[in-house]
Amino acid sequence: MTNAPGGTNSAALTPDEVMRYSRHIIMAQVGPQGQRKLRNAKVLVVGAGGLGGPVALYLALAGVGTVGLVEFDTVDLSNLQRQILHQTADIGRPKIVSAKEKLNAYNPHVEVVTHHAPITSDNAMEIIPQYDIIVNGADNFATRYLVNDAAYLAGKTLVDGAILLFDGQATVYKPGSGCYRCLYPDPPPPGLVPSCAEAGVLGAITGLVGSIQATEVFKQILGVGESLVNRLLLIDALTMEFRTMKTRRDPSCPLCGDNPTVTELIDYDQFCGSAPLQMPAATHA
Repeated sequence: MTNAPGGTNSAALTPDEVMRYSRHIIMAQVGPQGQRKLRNAKVLVVGAGGLGGPVALYLALAGVGTVGLVEFDTVDLSNLQRQILHQTADIGRPKIVSAKEKLNAYNPHVEVVTHHAPITSDNAMEIIPQYDIIVNGADNFATRYLVNDAAYLAGKTLVDGAILLFDGQATVYKPGSGCYRCLYPDPPPPGLVPSCAEAGVLGAITGLVGSIQATEVFKQILGVGESLVNRLLLIDALTMEFRTMKTRRDPSCPLCGDNPTVTELIDYDQFCGSAPLQMPAATHA
């Protein structure tokens, strides 16, 4: 697979697709050719929770042909305040199963590829190279660094997002234009930055940031607009202020700098001082 999104399948859109995507097709920035680019694209979403849910949903609704999901957890009652792919009847079920069902129900044209496991240093370079664009919806630092490093080493564009309380942020990393380590060379000490489970998060902010991430994916596939490459979008929902910070590639970055020291995936739990993620003891479909 090449790193350019949108493959070479130029088959005409079916009558059903023309009607389904009619509001795209009449847009000058999309049109029939752009819709075929969306159909040919392969996008991986890491996490089917607060951020991954709206991202995957909008990718499927838009007709992105292949949506990959990496998820290992089960649906919990506390998820339902913000995770839109899951419903009360899904409590106790694997999130990957619930998410696939919802996406297929919204759009049967989309192929939903499931990876029912935590993404790790052992499997990341098997999963990530299969896709054109990677979307990071992870909620822990170890996975964020892992996905960043794997995407860079695989030569893939990474659309990144994060949320906490009323705040959110989003950016896009392209190989050669900086990476997550350029902004955050080292993880914070364990316990310094609370998780959403510890500090909380406004449910709607996940939809806001997830929608922005999905929009950035579309722009990458279609080759339109000005992306968030080398820009970090910061959102304060309490004041409803959006600020943009310019970012740049750090020549001393250990991953993408002039003299990299990170040339393969490492032990990210050890790097971040966190406990390894564990698969749920029991799941049922």
